[in-house]
Amino acid sequence: MKRQLILSSLLLIGFSSVGMAQDSLKLSLREAEQLFIKGNYELIAQNYQTEQAKAEIITAKLFDNPELSYENLFYNHETKKFLETSKATGQYSAQISQLIKLAGKRNNNIQLANAGVKLAEYAYFDLMRSLRYQLRSDFYKAYYAQLSASIYQQQINALTQLLLASEQQLKLGNIAVKDLIRIKSLVYNLKGEYTSLSNDIEDMESSLKLMTNIKPDVALQLYLSPEDEQDFSLEKQPYLQLLESAKANRSDLQLAQTTINFAETNLRLQKANAIPDLELSLSYDLKGNYPEKYTGLGIKIPLPLFNRNQGEIKKARIAIDAGNINFRQKENTLENEVYNSYKSALRTESLYQSLDHNFSGDFTKLIQEVTKNYRSRNISLIEFLDFYDAYKENTLQLNQLKYERMKAKEEINYVTGSNIFK
Repeated sequence: MKRQLILSSLLLIGFSSVGMAQDSLKLSLREAEQLFIKGNYELIAQNYQTEQAKAEIITAKLFDNPELSYENLFYNHETKKFLETSKATGQYSAQISQLIKLAGKRNNNIQLANAGVKLAEYAYFDLMRSLRYQLRSDFYKAYYAQLSASIYQQQINALTQLLLASEQQLKLGNIAVKDLIRIKSLVYNLKGEYTSLSNDIEDMESSLKLMTNIKPDVALQLYLSPEDEQDFSLEKQPYLQLLESAKANRSDLQLAQTTINFAETNLRLQKANAIPDLELSLSYDLKGNYPEKYTGLGIKIPLPLFNRNQGEIKKARIAIDAGNINFRQKENTLENEVYNSYKSALRTESLYQSLDHNFSGDFTKLIQEVTKNYRSRNISLIEFLDFYDAYKENTLQLNQLKYERMKAKEEINYVTGSNIFK
């Protein structure tokens, strides 16, 4: 009679949910993304790189400043005076000059600075693409790990109550020592697995907090809306369409193409740099030239006999060749990534759709019936504990499959550089 009362209490306690910490933050995927975009330090730092590149355009548009030079007689030994400027006994000269860049150097510098901005922007978008994929994947992984942890907590609480009751029953001589050891062993194993999973969850949450700039001491209670877990049809997104989307939207491919454009612009600039610039000057000399109050117009241009910027031109050409090779490599990588991600997503979705989606609920009802049967001594303790273990394994595998499915969806978004699946 006592044993039946204890097992009846166990049935009520066994599947109670465990409350979250009072200082926890309930966080949805959408909220996590908003915090990520506003507060991620890597994105902010990369955005500064873009702003610096834009400042280079301002510099490229500026003209060279004119140069002013002035020379004055320091000491006149005849009059024994310093710094004389009078017409009778003084002397000074002045000159103003302006460098005029030829061969379109200024325009090429502006184009090169614009290409530099594009490089910085695509680097920002590619970093955004990578970090968003990491954020969403980590969120899904942590969310389903939290669900799995709750199963461990439920089972540990239920079996701990059973263990305490069994210890009382052992004192009364109603159960054997081997049954108590079996229950105790299972509780210890569950606690060990739960501790390991909790450590993994801490690492996942730490990554999420770092990416979203959430304080380390805040406990996260992750939330996933039913819309996020809804079915998505890959059949409506054929492979060739995904490939075209990737070629049009992948920021790393656009970055590789912009690198080629940058190198081509730099080649034009280096060829222009081989052409000398012209310097015009206007000078005035009080008495040091002929005639007095001399005014002169000057022109200066280097003769490109030895240095015709050959080295920089060769480097620019090599950079173009290297950029083309890198672009082709990026294209090959992109095609392989899209194909592999597409096939993996198809396999994962096929497996998920083949499951009975009511299986989890039916299994929960089954474990309750098993508990009743154990209470009525219709099954042995070993059978009862085996059912508990099977329930845990089924739930863990289902959560892992759900995570793999959501990750496959995010990988499609990642490799195509677009938001095909919300």
